[in-house]
Amino acid sequence: MPAQAYAGKECVCQLRMGICDQSCVRGMLETPFYIACLRLTGRRCLVVGGGEVGLEKVEGLLACDADVTLVAPEATRELETLAAEGSIVWERREYRPGDLEGCLIAIAATADTDVNIAVYDDAERRAMLVNVVDVPPLCNFILPAIVRTGPLAVAISTAGASPALAKRMKREIAELFGEPYADLAVLLNDARGWAKSTLPTYQDRKEFFEGIVGGDPDPIDLLRAGDAAGVRALIEAAKLSHAPA
Repeated sequence: MPAQAYAGKECVCQLRMGICDQSCVRGMLETPFYIACLRLTGRRCLVVGGGEVGLEKVEGLLACDADVTLVAPEATRELETLAAEGSIVWERREYRPGDLEGCLIAIAATADTDVNIAVYDDAERRAMLVNVVDVPPLCNFILPAIVRTGPLAVAISTAGASPALAKRMKREIAELFGEPYADLAVLLNDARGWAKSTLPTYQDRKEFFEGIVGGDPDPIDLLRAGDAAGVRALIEAAKLSHAPA
């Protein structure tokens, strides 16, 4: 199609401008987002839309042990399988405002602008967390790209400016912070009980852990060399040097 024949992308947000001119997202880069990690285990979360994007959001919520309800007249085969095995609840119908009751998060992933706006408006009235995929004006939170390695999770956000850049950063961060960092997190977690029961102040505990993480030899170098025992020895030596007399 010749460039001059393309009128522009249809507006899909509540501004209903006809053709989108991106005016609704011009302030995104200046928006100060509050970054948080949510504990979703057992919490009811709603996904509206049964396509590939809906599947992606459902899988992300299930990875965090959320109690997921899907609302969609039709769904991908993978979502049908998740419903059949009992991993999610599938309400095979159109969205209704009552679907939000008891939910912590609502994610809309439909191609229907009216439905997306309805989900956003209904959730806002309930002061809920809501995200309409790829429509920043219909979100009160955005989903960063996540790198997960064991207990570690690194979130990458470009404030919606460039998902492609976030994808590249995700790949590079995964290469930089791999298994050794996850292994060190596990070993340090094992020492938390000792530190809390033995070291009397926050500053004492901070110095104990920072001394291990930033010490010599470098625990990451030891783990890259396969020397987990060497890291355990470092931790035991730190316990001896920090234990109250």
